[in-house]
Amino acid sequence: MLATTFGYVAAVTGTFLMLPQVIKSWRTKRVEDLAIGTVILYFVNCLLWLIYGILITATPVIVANGIGLLVSIFQVAIKVRYGKQGGLSAN
Repeated sequence: MLATTFGYVAAVTGTFLMLPQVIKSWRTKRVEDLAIGTVILYFVNCLLWLIYGILITATPVIVANGIGLLVSIFQVAIKVRYGKQGGLSAN
């Protein structure tokens, strides 16, 4: 029971890790202070955990990282849309 509780808390925390940045970027339409490397690492992290969750059929891992993957895709889209010249910048 304790392990399951910690698992769900960790899943929720990891899922919403980038959400404050997504909201800020969306509202301000400014992404100069957002490093694309961070977004890509978050995407890769969620993708790998999602694959792992699927392989071991762990629903909390699948759900959390599926949502996290969508959040990271949305953040990349915002970075591309509002970044310098509408493209990815090295910051």
